[in-house]
Amino acid sequence: MSIPTEYPFDFDPTYGFGVEELLAIRPPEGPPGFDDFWRTRYVAGRSLDPQPKLSASQSSHPDWETYDISYRSTDDFAIGGWLLLPRNGTIKRGLVVGHGYGGRDTPDFSIPVAETAVLFPCFRGLSRSQRPPIPSEAAGHVLYDIDKLDRYILGGCVEDLWLAVSVLTELYPEIDGRIGYSGASFGGGIGALAIPYDARIDRGNLVVPTFGNVPLWLSLPTLGSGHSVQAYLKTHPGVIETLRFFDAATAARRIRIPMLMAVAQFDPAVAPPCQFSIANALPTSTHHETVILDAGHFEYPGSEEQQAFLTERVRQFFGVT
Repeated sequence: MSIPTEYPFDFDPTYGFGVEELLAIRPPEGPPGFDDFWRTRYVAGRSLDPQPKLSASQSSHPDWETYDISYRSTDDFAIGGWLLLPRNGTIKRGLVVGHGYGGRDTPDFSIPVAETAVLFPCFRGLSRSQRPPIPSEAAGHVLYDIDKLDRYILGGCVEDLWLAVSVLTELYPEIDGRIGYSGASFGGGIGALAIPYDARIDRGNLVVPTFGNVPLWLSLPTLGSGHSVQAYLKTHPGVIETLRFFDAATAARRIRIPMLMAVAQFDPAVAPPCQFSIANALPTSTHHETVILDAGHFEYPGSEEQQAFLTERVRQFFGVT
């Protein structure tokens, strides 16, 4: 094990939790109306035509045909991103790939999948989907409309994911029902919120996901987006009622498809107890797998070996027809 013991923070990013304690954490139940809230939003999103538009991309790769893509999401929001298509073989599956709160500048050409149409959307307000007055940095983005349950920015990002699935099914109807989702950190939390309500997604991969177990997320010191929300909460305590509807661990209790989770024992940006709350929330199933990393959002000895192992598991996980 290579859990870091030296770090430049004034708090311990393990929070004193060992593996057994992390695996014992249970997710919160969630507020009344949680499912109705998300199902209503999903039905409204499914009714929209995303109107995808493709154009030649300046990015290129020998294994992938690369396109810039844009589509319309809820609130007539213009979402930008990239679409990768395999140069060899047929398209048998689809994959939507989310991003962290750092956004995305290019598609990830090292994505370990084959015969797959891979869509990299930029969630609203970030990277290719920036739009004033939404802040494009994490500390401001996570607070945008946080006091409005139906307008909070995270809900729109979940809808952007659902509309990304609609884009793939519109462009390639033959892969309907064979579309996966993969997301890390911010993208992991958004994925946990979106997946339970979209039956078109058949498997998911979440890596060091955020927004899990809101009571813990708001109480543990962190460098991540949670720090901004914690500061806001001091003067706006009522916002906790909004945040209960955006608890990724509560949502994960409803996931019924195979999941590959990767959670860390040490993480200064996404507290490990919050990550494990999401993984632990998954209903008991032989179809789920959890990979435990020594650390997340931090360089550590052995990280290359652990990432190589996780990459191979992702390759196998999404290598289904």
